[in-house]
Amino acid sequence: MSVTPPRPKGPPLNALRAFEAAARLGGFRLASAELNVTPGAIAQHVKFLEAWCGGLLFERLPVGVQLTPLGTSILPDFVAAFDALAAASHKLRMNAAPNRVSVTALPSIAQLWLGPLLPKIREELPGISISVTAMEAPPNLAREPFDLSIFFSSEADKSADLQLPQDELVPVCSPEIARRISTLADLQDLSCLSDQMWPGDWTEWLKSIDPRAGYSVSGPSYSLYGLAVNEALNGAGVLIGHLSLVNRYLLTGELVAPFPQRAKTAHRLTIYRSAQARSKIIRRLLDILKRFAKNL
Repeated sequence: MSVTPPRPKGPPLNALRAFEAAARLGGFRLASAELNVTPGAIAQHVKFLEAWCGGLLFERLPVGVQLTPLGTSILPDFVAAFDALAAASHKLRMNAAPNRVSVTALPSIAQLWLGPLLPKIREELPGISISVTAMEAPPNLAREPFDLSIFFSSEADKSADLQLPQDELVPVCSPEIARRISTLADLQDLSCLSDQMWPGDWTEWLKSIDPRAGYSVSGPSYSLYGLAVNEALNGAGVLIGHLSLVNRYLLTGELVAPFPQRAKTAHRLTIYRSAQARSKIIRRLLDILKRFAKNL
């Protein structure tokens, strides 16, 4: 009579993933944000893994956690393993649907820069299917299922697949509002629109024009830059515009710049692609984006 003893079980994949993310990012809170679970769930997964292996992976501190020597010694292996798993998953998806492209972008870039280009992209690449996910922060392209990311970067990066010159600030408004503006002082009598993500834009632009003048402006702010642009188009006031996002409206005349002065920012619209996103259609898409970017 043969005997088939039960085989020992390995740790759940979620527990391994929780440890790797927490160890790589430096804490349970950051890991929870990346994996879209609660910090408590990360803590429970790590606790289970520690019980399974019989050793402590993190030292619990009054504020946060710190890797133990055991956790530090094994982290590189787990990082390499999950990088390889992510790469294989990405390759599987691309091989199964080569004409499907997944893009993530800052909401303002998705709405105002990429969105208007989508019809032109479909015209030149009729078989392409583009999914766009708006996110507030760039993802880890080595781990998350995106082919391209489009965000603002504060540094010049030659490794980027496309990087525009430094963005510039310039007040913009409807032609009707512009007719009421002749000097900087006129702005104090108008509603000056801004974005909550960039609360210092008006101050930065005003200081670049006349650091000693001490002008101040006021008006509503918006959590969505696209909404602020729409309000400027609707004649609600003067928006402190990011040229890379509003230039198309200046070219059409829907918005005008009542002042010629511009202030450079540290932001550069930047496109990266995943290391696995090397298909012909991705290359063609990047070529189209580069060509369109020159005309904006």
